[in-house]
Amino acid sequence: VIKPALEEFPPLPFNALRMVLASAIFFGLLGRSPVSRLSRRDWPVIITLGLVGHFLYQVCFMEGIARTSVANSSLILGTTPIAVAILMWCGGRESLSTTHWLGIGLSLVGVYLVVGQGTRINSASLTGDLLMMAAVWCWAAYTVSARSMLERYSPLVVTAWSMAVGTVLFIPLGLPGLLVLNWRDISFGAWVGLVYSAIFALCVSYLIWYTAVQRIGSARTSIYSNMVPVVAMVVAAVWLLEPISTMQIGGAVSIFAGVALTKVRPPHGC
Repeated sequence: VIKPALEEFPPLPFNALRMVLASAIFFGLLGRSPVSRLSRRDWPVIITLGLVGHFLYQVCFMEGIARTSVANSSLILGTTPIAVAILMWCGGRESLSTTHWLGIGLSLVGVYLVVGQGTRINSASLTGDLLMMAAVWCWAAYTVSARSMLERYSPLVVTAWSMAVGTVLFIPLGLPGLLVLNWRDISFGAWVGLVYSAIFALCVSYLIWYTAVQRIGSARTSIYSNMVPVVAMVVAAVWLLEPISTMQIGGAVSIFAGVALTKVRPPHGC
């Protein structure tokens, strides 16, 4: 959805617009929430989450996806569970079993089988690939750092306020491009892509993500992100009539098996 829209919108103005729209939606929902305000002591954490998870992540992601292929992006994003696991290990937040690490590895192999045929690492895409890798680590930090906040607030409150911080930081980056943008050249389809990405890629997905982090933890939540290429593969087959290869089916099975392994509880004492 985003890739075609970025052919008409520059990445930074596009993201500024969708973040403003997403923030407006979040605060509309927040107005109906019984708890909508933050304690003063929690503002430093929220500002950090907004800086890392909404501002830096979005800069790296939008600039990265505009400079590399969808296949490369998907494969690099498949390393998110590894980044999350490393940050948790460094911080001593969650202990991961051997089975969980095996599940991470199996799902990463699956991501490669699903999208790896289209990957190309060369000088033309290297900048985009590095930006996507930076986005992975920003997202991992965002996921792990929010755990303490989610013990005191709902996913809606944490997401809405951190999104607001990220939006305020992002607007100055997108404003110059918005001022010179030829609005008449933007097609209806590109606007649909922008609105769709604001509602579903930012509002709905962020809420679901933090709800999952709150309920099952950062490590298990992060590995589910590797199912994104599988969903994309199925949508492409149904919508664009793209064929699904035997290798891709094997990759999907590998991803599902990896996710299943992370749900296995090790024996007591292991």
